[in-house]
Amino acid sequence: MIGYVPGAFDLFHVGHLNALRQARQWCDVLVAGVVADEICLETKGVLPTVPLAERLEIVEAIGIVDAVYAEVTADKTDSWRDVGFQRIFKGDDWQGTPKGRRLERQMAALGVEVSYFPYTLQTSSTALRKALAHRGSSGTPGASSA
Repeated sequence: MIGYVPGAFDLFHVGHLNALRQARQWCDVLVAGVVADEICLETKGVLPTVPLAERLEIVEAIGIVDAVYAEVTADKTDSWRDVGFQRIFKGDDWQGTPKGRRLERQMAALGVEVSYFPYTLQTSSTALRKALAHRGSSGTPGASSA
């Protein structure tokens, strides 16, 4: 069973770690699809803080995944063609949403199962970006741009 976890994996945090650990339990081979900078901008409206090459290196280095894959298009069918996964994992914040239902239809046509894991509410790259921006604008000690 080849599993696939797509994500930006920007500002790597415990939510990313939780998703990868959970997915690891449900497949024999786990591939992390790290979304390219341009695709993040297109789909989320934000450029990652950490460049793609570094995000690929970080995700590969933690030792949970068997391989990393650079997602250079937003279409998961393209990723499926290149990776050949049978199960794709997403956070449950996608479940029941238009984008989640669209993914489920798209993957069902390919014989791929969509599995959802609990989204880590207390930590997200978006929340981290906001906190860092707030610290930087408030003059909080340690808020340098180094």
